[in-house]
Amino acid sequence: MSERRSCRLVRVWRATHRYKSRRKESGELRQRLRELAGEYPRYGYWRLYRKLRRQGVVVNHKRVYRLYREEGLSVRKRPRKRLARTRVPASVPIVPNERWSMDFVSDSLADGRKLRVFNVVDDCTREALIMEVDTSIGGARVARLLDEQAAVRGAYPRSIVCDNGPEFISHALGEWAEEHGVKLEFIQPGKPVQNCFVESFNGRFRDECLNEHWFVSLDDARRIVWQWKEQYNEVREHGSLGGRTPREFARRWSSPSADTPSSILPLKGEEEETRNDHNNLAQRTL
Repeated sequence: MSERRSCRLVRVWRATHRYKSRRKESGELRQRLRELAGEYPRYGYWRLYRKLRRQGVVVNHKRVYRLYREEGLSVRKRPRKRLARTRVPASVPIVPNERWSMDFVSDSLADGRKLRVFNVVDDCTREALIMEVDTSIGGARVARLLDEQAAVRGAYPRSIVCDNGPEFISHALGEWAEEHGVKLEFIQPGKPVQNCFVESFNGRFRDECLNEHWFVSLDDARRIVWQWKEQYNEVREHGSLGGRTPREFARRWSSPSADTPSSILPLKGEEEETRNDHNNLAQRTL
C-alpha cells in the first residue's frame, strides 16, 4: 500500500509520518546534572542550572528542569514553622564593612558533646567572615575573633547586629565595641527576623552542612565547616548578588574604580533581578 493511501486511512499527515526528531541526545547533560546533584545534594534545579551555565554549558533552564525531574533529583524541603506577621523589607548596606551580623548555631558531635559555631557575615557582600567551631565561646573570645577579622579586612564595621545572648551582652564585648567605635545593634527578644541576614545564612548552613554531616570529633567539625565556608564564599552563587558568589561580588570593590557607583552594579541583564532581590530580602529568605 502506498504511503499516501496508508496515511489517508489512519488519518495522519504525511509530514507527520516522515518527521524525524532532531533533538540532541541528553546523555552527557544528564550525567553532568547527576554529578552536580551528588556534589551539592541540597541544591535545587535553579542553582544546578547556574552551575552548568558558569561551566560553559549552553542550555535552557526549562530543559534542565525537565531532566532534573526525570532523574528524580528534586530536593525534599524540610518543614519550617512559620508565624503570621507583617513583613518589612530589611535595609541593605551599600558598602562592605558598613554592617556585620553575628549569631551562634548549635549542634552536637557523634559522642553527644555539644558544639557551637560562631558565625559572622557581611550584610553587603554576604561573605561568611567568621565560622568558629568550639564547645564554648565566651564574650572575650568573640571580641578577639572580631579583632582578627577586622585586621584581615583592614577596617572595623560601623555596626554589628546581634541578639541578646550572654556572649553579646557581656562587659568584654561592650568594652571592645566602645574602644573601636562599633555600634552594637541588639534585636528585640524573640524577633530573629530583625537579624535576617545571618539568620538566612544560618538556615543555609544547617541545611547544607550540619544536617548533611556526622562529626566524629571537634577537629573533624572544624575541617568540614571550614571547607563549607570556602565553598560558600568562592563557589556558591547568591541570588541577591546577581548570580555571583560573595567573594566575586566583594572583589568588585577592590578594583581601581570601586569608588564609582558603576563598579558595583550587577552584570548586564541582571540589574532588575538583583534590585528586586535586594528590596525583598526579608520576605524571600525568611
